[in-house]
Amino acid sequence: MDANRRIVLAGATGNLGGRIARALSARGAEVVALVRPGTSRETLAPVQALGARAVETDFGSVDELERACSGAACLVSALSGLRETVIGTQTALLDAAVRAGVPRFIPSDYSIDFTVLPPGSNRNLDLRREFGTRLDTAPIQATSIFNGAFADMLTGQAPLILFKFRRVVFIGSPDVPMDFTTMDDVAAFTAAAALDPSAPRHLHVAGSRVTAREIADITGKVRGERFRLMRAGSLGTLRGLIKVARWIAPQPDALYPPWQGMQYMHNMFSGAAADVPLDNGRYPDIRFTGVETVIASA
Repeated sequence: MDANRRIVLAGATGNLGGRIARALSARGAEVVALVRPGTSRETLAPVQALGARAVETDFGSVDELERACSGAACLVSALSGLRETVIGTQTALLDAAVRAGVPRFIPSDYSIDFTVLPPGSNRNLDLRREFGTRLDTAPIQATSIFNGAFADMLTGQAPLILFKFRRVVFIGSPDVPMDFTTMDDVAAFTAAAALDPSAPRHLHVAGSRVTAREIADITGKVRGERFRLMRAGSLGTLRGLIKVARWIAPQPDALYPPWQGMQYMHNMFSGAAADVPLDNGRYPDIRFTGVETVIASA
């Protein structure tokens, strides 16, 4: 196998990581999946079925990680967590990649473009911003992929479309553009970028860039019934609710406490990343899935 197609992937047993592993294999990459010692056979089976080589590695040992990264063209992180993971483990991965001479690194960002958000507006994204600062000073070529919100959440976890009540919720203005991309499309784009030696520092993609008003229209057409807009307050009100929620139930060790979801909502409806040009056309073979398809499949 051509070493230029050897990609080391951290987080391959996770939801997004598994999709990235599948997309890399579909592009003919040699996937080296870093897994923790003692990972169960049941957990490894889907990754190995794709042809990936699972390498048990102590994520706290830069020496072990360095050996696992030998000969790779890119290290892709799809890890999810708080400071211990986003800063601690990813720093170990970064140090190992540099020591092994890996030319490129893709961090686990996969979110709205936090570089244009005010610091302190999102706890989880602040951690990624902090790691990005370390990454920018490392002697390695980095690429962050920003995809807005995962479109898959529109019909589930993200409380924007209330199907039962035929309402679409918005904060502030219903005419703020927001980016939504399916996890499969993010994985496909990440795989293409991992195999692209000229990928720039930041790449922005979106299956759809739509407003709450447009989501209501689309949902109504798909469902054959009228969906109305429902204002859930102003951005200022939401900021106040976030402060109260953090005081009442701080849950500092939870990845997604209620107030964290509220921070993501505030980021999206702030419109801070609404005018960023998209790089959807960089890899022409990728056909992005729009929110119409996502809503129709609900």
